[in-house]
Amino acid sequence: MSFTQSWDFTPGTRVVVDDLRKCSREYEWLEEPYVSPDGETVAMVAALPDAEFSLAVNGEVWDETFDKIWYPRFSPNGRLTALVQSAGEWTMAVDGAAWEEQYAYIWNTLFSEAGDVIAAPVQIDGRYGMVVNEAVWETLYENANMVTLARDGSATAAVVQVKSLAQADIETFQNGIFSVAINGTAWDATFVNCWNPVFDATGKHVAATVRRTLYDYTIAVDGKAWEGAYACAWGPIFNPATGQVAAPVRKAGAWGMAVDDKMVWDPRFIQVWHPAYSLDGGKLAAIVAPSFGVFTVAVDGTPWDATFPVITDLVMSPAGGRAAALGNDHNTNFAVICDGKVWNGRYDMAWTPVWSADGAHLAVTVERAGRFTVVCDGKAYPQSFDKCFAPTFSPDGTMVLIRAIADGKLHRIVAPLTAFTG
Repeated sequence: MSFTQSWDFTPGTRVVVDDLRKCSREYEWLEEPYVSPDGETVAMVAALPDAEFSLAVNGEVWDETFDKIWYPRFSPNGRLTALVQSAGEWTMAVDGAAWEEQYAYIWNTLFSEAGDVIAAPVQIDGRYGMVVNEAVWETLYENANMVTLARDGSATAAVVQVKSLAQADIETFQNGIFSVAINGTAWDATFVNCWNPVFDATGKHVAATVRRTLYDYTIAVDGKAWEGAYACAWGPIFNPATGQVAAPVRKAGAWGMAVDDKMVWDPRFIQVWHPAYSLDGGKLAAIVAPSFGVFTVAVDGTPWDATFPVITDLVMSPAGGRAAALGNDHNTNFAVICDGKVWNGRYDMAWTPVWSADGAHLAVTVERAGRFTVVCDGKAYPQSFDKCFAPTFSPDGTMVLIRAIADGKLHRIVAPLTAFTG
């Protein structure tokens, strides 16, 4: 679901907050700013007198204060959340109001696509699980990690430890002590290890990488492991159209791609990981290493000609089956690669590419010499900033929303594509 339909995409620049350091209450310091997706709100953790903390939102401090506060995040629909502590116990605060229940710890806030569901892993009395809109899993575990939330918020999943281990109890470990719990209920099957659970588009099915023995890796779907055994495997993904499961796997000393336990890319790469499907399920891409220390992107098994020492942030377009990624020279000289072509320009840093809804345009936030801006279709916005957040395209793809900070002010800029000239 997209909320951009209701946003203001009238071209022009507007100063949303003219002094980010100005606060309605006395403070000892303000931490880094977080800007809402629509660019209308900025939040900063405020350290107040008497060792109290709260959030300053467009300069106005929440009424409620806390002993500690961290991880402020905006949901897709603009709700402001933060993890807060009072009297040694943690909970979630949403738009200034803390949840009634408290936990020994809470972290890693997750949102549904619509923003109506908020979830997070929690620790209670030394056991672990998840809380979803204030409701905690009925069953908690000795260990729970790699949490995930279905896109529509209908289900949660995590890797969980379902058997206890005594000290040096190697036999029990090798017989399998981990599984995947869905809404708190673990699969019947147990494994030596589980990693990277992921939901399908409907939120009804879950796949994960599993290790059946010390040397036998494969993929399990809804608790049932593939018959095939591989030397290693990385995180799976579902085809959004067919529900098939794809995963990078290592076989005969090289990496390829398997779909529903059948090799669809021959194992001929040094590495294959971070797979991604196009929205219609027609194209399958992944980051690959054709040779040692040389990375690129392969689409349907065919690697791009452009190679880098490091490739990250592979993103498929919402339409059209296009692909984009970032290349860099070991965390320097970042470049943007779109459909195998490298844009002109190198940067000190670049962030995840953002596609327009029709897949026709691509925008990226970049940094050079301590200044930030947005590059769209290979052309830079002519103004640079002290800080710049991820851009957003208007629903029709003709405008780009830029959320930026310059000279202590929050700027909300709606720029037509013609404004990108650099």
